[in-house]
Amino acid sequence: MPTIKDVAKRAGVSRTTVSRVLNDNGYVSHEARTRVVEAVKEMGYIPSAHAKTMRTKRSGVIGVILPRISTETASRVVNGIEEELAANGYQILLTNTQLKPEKEIQNIKLLKSRQVDGIILLATNRNQDLLETIADLSIPFVALGQELTGVTSVVYDDYHSAFDVTESFISEGHQQIGFIGVPETDHAVGFLRKQGYLDAMAKHNLPVKEEWIQDGNFSFESGYQAAKQLMEQAQVKPTAVFAVTDRMAIGALGYLKENQINVPSEVALFGIGASDLSKHVTPPLSTVDYFNEDAGQKTAQLILEQLTGKIIEKEKIKLNYRLIKRDSV
Repeated sequence: MPTIKDVAKRAGVSRTTVSRVLNDNGYVSHEARTRVVEAVKEMGYIPSAHAKTMRTKRSGVIGVILPRISTETASRVVNGIEEELAANGYQILLTNTQLKPEKEIQNIKLLKSRQVDGIILLATNRNQDLLETIADLSIPFVALGQELTGVTSVVYDDYHSAFDVTESFISEGHQQIGFIGVPETDHAVGFLRKQGYLDAMAKHNLPVKEEWIQDGNFSFESGYQAAKQLMEQAQVKPTAVFAVTDRMAIGALGYLKENQINVPSEVALFGIGASDLSKHVTPPLSTVDYFNEDAGQKTAQLILEQLTGKIIEKEKIKLNYRLIKRDSV
């Protein structure tokens, strides 16, 4: 593999001149620049990434921490992040927490040790250890999905979207509305979406029975089991069910169909996520679209602003959403 010394010899210039051309840094005559460019092409020279990092103090890599690497939401967000960063000359390095809060901290420290230029975290919790770990960083950092104190955060409108889903059920005449959530340690998905549901019910003076609220863990199977609990334990059975993710809503749909409970004439169903699968189940699932690729792009833009030296206040960006009503309601 040719070295910068080889390129310099071929072009008849010094190694310093080759370096200036490659980094577009410093004066080089047009004639010498042309000879260097031709030599690079002829020899197939590829600059050392490590050497470039040493010179520029930049790796050209942004670390991205995902809660689950296999979900459609994560895939769409990453597509948005990668598109925006690639257009600005950056690559991404993905890590996965498997929904374990302690691995968020481990992965932040890992990425820092790899000398990434910035970190994007798709956060699932807001605990103090996480906040202290982020505060100790000296590189750009943006959180997506949770509002973290003292951290630039991009968040979905979890409360109002859940409120609107619940109100849409009520406007269609439903009064017994079941809820499939996740533990409230996940503030955005577990607490805010649940609070939106509860406040919409309270606004219309509708009771909420304890057995109408079940927790899952984001999986299809947990949605199935939560629907089973809702329909088999409740003395007054729900006529509508709101699950805070499409995966759990589709799991609930599986239980309802397996037990010959018609959707939507006996039980209406709504999820969140606008997954591709939501369009192809029978009946097609009503859902909330959070525009995940746009979320990824916005998050990447905030990282890029910090990388270019723009001083920005620690801020919260709240994203838009839309309800998509299909045949499950």
